[in-house]
Amino acid sequence: MTDRVTLITGASSGIGAELARIFAAAGHKVALVARRADRLTGLAASIEAAGGPQPVVIACDLQDPGAGVSIAGQLEAQNLEVDFLVNNAGFGLFGQAAALDREQQLAMVDLNVRALTDLSLRFSGSIVRHKGGILNVASIAAFMPGPSMAVYYASKAFVLSFTEALRGELGPKGVKVTALCPGPVPTEFQDRAGFAPGIDSAVLNVSARDVAQAGYRGLMKDRQVVLPGVGIRMIPFFLRFTPRNLVLAAVSRVQGSR
Repeated sequence: MTDRVTLITGASSGIGAELARIFAAAGHKVALVARRADRLTGLAASIEAAGGPQPVVIACDLQDPGAGVSIAGQLEAQNLEVDFLVNNAGFGLFGQAAALDREQQLAMVDLNVRALTDLSLRFSGSIVRHKGGILNVASIAAFMPGPSMAVYYASKAFVLSFTEALRGELGPKGVKVTALCPGPVPTEFQDRAGFAPGIDSAVLNVSARDVAQAGYRGLMKDRQVVLPGVGIRMIPFFLRFTPRNLVLAAVSRVQGSR
């Protein structure tokens, strides 16, 4: 007999860890996916200590093309079927695209785009069967071009577009599909990306916990896009009325100030 599980990637820290705690507190059995097994084990222990169902720990590198097969195999071995999927894993790199390491940028595409697409398609059958949901973590970056983080911004534009299209296909089948688009969040993301938080972070800052809460509530209410924080919600509105070349110039100035 199979049991249902909520699969959460990038669960070892930041927004992913908070999402895991929130889903577990709501009674979901969670499967935690990330590279760092020690972090996942510690998170699993804290979730169980707080009264949540015992989590499943799956330590793997989602940049590996075989990661999806491995995750599916480990879940099947434990008679678990995915009913909710949270694609949170991702990273960015700061700098001019032509100057940054090409292999690292392609690895970013592998994680931010390919792995998210793989898991969304791989588990869509069980998610439809259980009338569950998919929460894909995009970014406010999805709404604009991003000089000095060109590949990252483009990858998040893919996530937003793909998520909205999946919503159109799976929504009529009873599946909730939501894109979570936070702004700057104080996590390990900035350190890995290679930049210090700027004025935009100070103005638009929302905590990882609050972002995760907004994402969970938005998914359960079947919202198409969740924009955590008043400042973040205003950005897509103003972008509708701003010429694309002015947006490009404004993002260039903000990125250049880092």
